[in-house]
Amino acid sequence: MSKRKKLEQLTQNSLKKGHVKVDEVLIRQQNERQRLHEEYDKQVSNVLQQLETDLEKTKEQEEKIQNVFRQQLKLTQQSRIIQSQRLKTIRQLHEEYIKGLEKVETDHQSQAAKVQAELKKEMALLQKKALMDTQKQTMDTFKKSLQNMLF
Repeated sequence: MSKRKKLEQLTQNSLKKGHVKVDEVLIRQQNERQRLHEEYDKQVSNVLQQLETDLEKTKEQEEKIQNVFRQQLKLTQQSRIIQSQRLKTIRQLHEEYIKGLEKVETDHQSQAAKVQAELKKEMALLQKKALMDTQKQTMDTFKKSLQNMLF
């Protein structure tokens, strides 16, 4: 064979080997990229799944907190209503107490006036009786003196 044919054959063999090596490298690179891509997909999927789970838990916690808040709001409103009713009751009791005091004061004044009137009557009767007793004693003494003088 001629040098030229050998050179051509060598060149073709080299080219074939080069193509095979390039193809092998390209296939290996493609496989590495594919493996890397699959690993990335798997990791991102896991993180996204965890994120979704976390979001669900967060929503559940938010709902629980909202429920607790609603319950506390309800309790606070009920407490305010109860406090308002108790204050109203206290006001009513105070008004009744003031009215009762005023009535008792009026009754006491009336009773005091009645007792004073009765005492005045009794004093007048006692004075009258004392005067009559004094007059009777004076008359008795006068009669005795007259009798002593006359007899």
